[in-house]
This record gives sequence, C-alpha cells and structure tokens, in this order.
Amino acid sequence: MPRRGEVLIAILKSQQDFEIARTQNWYRIPVENADRMLRERWPPQWLAFYQTSKFGGQAFAVNYVAQVRNISTVRRSELFPDDPRDDRGERWYYKILFDDLRLLETPIPSRKWRRIVFIPTTLRKLRDATEINDLFDDSPLENELWSALKKVKISAERQQLVDVNDKRYYLDFAIYCAKGKLDIETDGDTWHANRERAPEDNRRDNDLHSDGWTVLRFNTLQVSEQMLEYCVDKIAKTVNRFGGIDEGSLSPRPAVSKPGASYQLGLFGRSNE
Repeated sequence: MPRRGEVLIAILKSQQDFEIARTQNWYRIPVENADRMLRERWPPQWLAFYQTSKFGGQAFAVNYVAQVRNISTVRRSELFPDDPRDDRGERWYYKILFDDLRLLETPIPSRKWRRIVFIPTTLRKLRDATEINDLFDDSPLENELWSALKKVKISAERQQLVDVNDKRYYLDFAIYCAKGKLDIETDGDTWHANRERAPEDNRRDNDLHSDGWTVLRFNTLQVSEQMLEYCVDKIAKTVNRFGGIDEGSLSPRPAVSKPGASYQLGLFGRSNE
C-alpha cells in the first residue's frame, strides 16, 4: 500500500547541489523546514529531484530519483567543513544519504514556470505522473477534483504559492484566465466545523480578492457527490466568464464541464455548446 510521503520531491537549485547528489550521494534539508512542512510525512523512503532554471535542458522538471539509505542530523559546518565559520555553520540539517541517482525514463515537467517547494508524494504517483501537478498528494478531495479537471482539460496549478500583502498563501488550485485569476479551494468537513478558522480564511480571501483573485470553495459533499453537475460546471462557467483559460497562446481556450464536450465562442462573446 502506498504511504503518504514515501517519496519526497526535493529541489536542486545549483550545479553544486547536483554534483553533491551525483558524486557523494547526499542531500540536505534544514531540520526546521522539514519539521514544519513535512511533519507526519517524514521520513521519505525515496528522493526525486526537481531541477530549476540553472540546468538548461533539464530545467523545470523532475529528472532523477534515488532510494534513501540513511538520514542523520548534522550541523552545516559538518556538511561544508571548508566554508568560513559563521552563524550559519551552527544550523541543523537532515543529511539524507541515498543510492546512485537513476534517470527517469520520462521527465516530469512543470507546464508553467513556478516556485516549487518540497512535494511529499507516493511511488505510484511518481510512476504515473505526466506533469508536476500529478504529484501532489495533499488530500483525497483535491485528488478527486484534480482528476475531474484533467478529464475536461481545465488547466490548473496545484498548491500554487502566491505572495499578497506581505503574506504567503498556498492555493489548492490556481487557474489563470484571460481576464482574471481563480483560486479553487476544497474545504473538508473539518474545515467547516472549525469556527476559529473563519476569520483567518476571511482575511485570506479578502487579501486574494484585493490582488485580483476570485475564490471558489467546494465542500466534501459537493466534491464527492456533485462533481460534474456542480463543481466542474461552476468552475467552467467562471473560467469562461473571465475569457477562457490563458495558456500563453494567442487566443484563450474556453472551458467545458463534461468530458468530450466542445465549446465555441460565438460572434459577440456568446457561447455555443
């Protein structure tokens, strides 16, 4: 059975980090980051590596995977003994030792340039993924909605990180339209039962709205039992109200709410299904 977090998508930001991974077979994560971001999904059994803009033809994709052998806790000064002595050297890191890197048969690319942070996932998702968004494993509700959006070809970015009013927010799904931006949130039953979160989420929605985002929220019942007729239909209609999906091409692409359906924009912006 897959375990949430059995694979960790880690980030290679420099050629130096890649050479360490390739020749010395280790990777480092600040203890405070792992404890805050990964929690119950720690430790990983496998590491897969997303490479950033420094890597030319291998940039913006997951290209390598390796099986973890051992994890220890060390200070930075032990990892880089030749570096100058300063306060950074006292910082604690997880040092992850692993077997030799294996090149994936097919890279897992990011469709859009975006900031990627650690992504805990499963071996099954790593095996089946065709793009970065397939790797996310945050909640069953998100997985259900993602599967439905893919079937109707509505492009979205999962766990999109945005900075608004000096605050950082993760969006369940970000959809970029020709005339606006959509934040799609899947709110489980626990979220609805937690009244203390209401003011926080209200401030969050207001911040996003001030930055040009429109927020749509769907609960457990809607995602589980009214996926096509309500959730996907509402998303598709909102996307089209904002001019269609902006994928960087000359003309935005209209959205449909049913697999196999076609949608054409009429002469004066009216639609015909």
